[in-house]
Amino acid sequence: MLIAHWRQVQIRAWSGRSAVPSQQKRMMMMIVDNWRRVVALSISFWMQVAGLVVLIWPEAKFVLTGVDSDPVFFWWVGVLLLVVGITGRLYEQKLSKWREWLRICAIVALVFVLAWLFTSAAHAAPPTEAETLDIAVPFIAQEEGEVLVAYLDIVGVPTICSGSTRGVKLGMKKTRAECRALLRSEVAEFRNKLHGYFTPATLNYRLTPSRDTAYTSTAFNCGIEAIGKSTATKRLNAGDIAGGCEALSWWNKAGGRVIRGLAARRERERALCLKGL
Repeated sequence: MLIAHWRQVQIRAWSGRSAVPSQQKRMMMMIVDNWRRVVALSISFWMQVAGLVVLIWPEAKFVLTGVDSDPVFFWWVGVLLLVVGITGRLYEQKLSKWREWLRICAIVALVFVLAWLFTSAAHAAPPTEAETLDIAVPFIAQEEGEVLVAYLDIVGVPTICSGSTRGVKLGMKKTRAECRALLRSEVAEFRNKLHGYFTPATLNYRLTPSRDTAYTSTAFNCGIEAIGKSTATKRLNAGDIAGGCEALSWWNKAGGRVIRGLAARRERERALCLKGL
């Protein structure tokens, strides 16, 4: 009886000891044998890590700086990293560590170059001067009106034609054809100078002819530097197109007070700016 009991105790003890290695073995079976090399050198592993960074980076950048990123570019980077990661699973990696890392870095660099090329091809061309002027000149002419004899505007500045003030003196006269030619040349000048305040991303991706007209019209009315350094331009450059259009409507004052005519014009420019969103 005592011997039988002792044997049962021994059996339980040995079974308990064997259970620990068995559990450890099952846990080890969940991890690949060469996991250290995978973490260090696997192309598929690092492409997934890079893909995670690409997914997080645009949002983190916007939260920290308020500057938006090009979604098309990062979409292409993510897709290409995924393709490379899948392809990397099919190839056996037996190079030395530094050669493997050199290959990984080269692949990532190639992915970014290809993404940039694909992004450039995907974006529509920026609006030409003629496309913008075809919208802007009639729009501004209607907003400014057309007066063939020089007069004093609401803040006392000598003005003629459709809001032209450069070199204008009271008593000056122009024909209708001269006024239209003057307006087109001045609008083109205002547009080109205002573009100096826009980032390359804004010029290439964020401007449509209508939006270009809205900013140019506001600058024509309020001044190039004023609009170039305004919140409206800063928001547009940061990728906040709708916010930039909204900020254009803030320029509705003259002489320190809100003017109904200016407020109505700013709303029309705002609507033009938002067109296509």
